[in-house]
Amino acid sequence: MKLHAVAKRGSTAKPWLVFLHGFSGDHREWCEIGEQFQDYSRLYIDLPGHGGSAALRADGFANVDAALTATLISYNILECWLVGYSLGGRVAMHWACQSKWPGLRGVVVEGGHPGLQDDTARHDRWLSDQRWAGRFRHQPLDEVFALWYQQPVFASLTATQRDELVLLRQQNNGPALADMLLATSLAVQPDLRPALYARDFPFWYLCGERDAKFRAIADELNVPCHCISAAGHNAHREAPAGVAAALAQLLPL
Repeated sequence: MKLHAVAKRGSTAKPWLVFLHGFSGDHREWCEIGEQFQDYSRLYIDLPGHGGSAALRADGFANVDAALTATLISYNILECWLVGYSLGGRVAMHWACQSKWPGLRGVVVEGGHPGLQDDTARHDRWLSDQRWAGRFRHQPLDEVFALWYQQPVFASLTATQRDELVLLRQQNNGPALADMLLATSLAVQPDLRPALYARDFPFWYLCGERDAKFRAIADELNVPCHCISAAGHNAHREAPAGVAAALAQLLPL
């Protein structure tokens, strides 16, 4: 399975930057930031159930890993950095830990969860994600996203920012989102901490200064973390200049 993506060519002497969006986003999510790095070739991917990959279905992380690998091969990408937000960050971490891609030069994750650590938390998350999946399948998306962005992780959003996101996200395919939500639920994601602690690739974490949950996760992982000023969980949207500046410090010249 090859994923839909948009490629922009840069220097052949540099590794590719491969961007992975969050849940209900698409390849456009990272473009404002990615296009500030035109010396690099950039690949903006649509994950299964999203954007140009809306018709593609994944049944778990292994399936998503295989699709990502097939997509990189199809573009003849030998060396790359992965940059992922939220769901895209979880996909990036899982793929990096499992694929052992020889050309992986580094991983940058914004607000991505490394995995739940006990069965009770997994059970509770699965029940929650099943409820959300039911909403995505059967209710108007504007209503579902109006509820979605009331979750505590999005508490830093203003009313105007919520309205903008609801308007943007309602263009999605509800059943496709439901399938991907369950296929990549935190309830079925393995705890990646042991693999991340033993990693052999550079790993950097980004999070908004108002995103207390994921700042705590960065501290727990004990990885280099860039805290983005004036931003919450969706830092690359709320403070793109800050995220671009952080990436500029991380990427090799």
